[in-house]
Amino acid sequence: MSRTDILSEIKRAEQKADDIMNDAEALRKTAIADARRDSVKKIQDAEAECRSSFESAITAAKVKLEAERANLLKDGNAAAAAIDQRATVKMQEVKDFLFKEFERTLNVTS
Repeated sequence: MSRTDILSEIKRAEQKADDIMNDAEALRKTAIADARRDSVKKIQDAEAECRSSFESAITAAKVKLEAERANLLKDGNAAAAAIDQRATVKMQEVKDFLFKEFERTLNVTS
């Protein structure tokens, strides 16, 4: 082989190496872009799942609290009705007591 053939062969080998490096660089950039895209999608999916889980937990808690509120209101209304009933009875007793005391005072003075 002549010196020109050897230099041409070296030049072709260098060109081939440059082509391989360029292809590898393009593949690296594509792989990185794909990985970033996949990671962003995974993050968005995880955030959506977290939001969904949070919202369903909040909804379940609201339902539970509403049921508890209804029970407390029912108990409170029953207690208020009982107090009202006792107050009505006591009011009548107080009226009767005051009426008797008033009559006794009138009877004592006359």
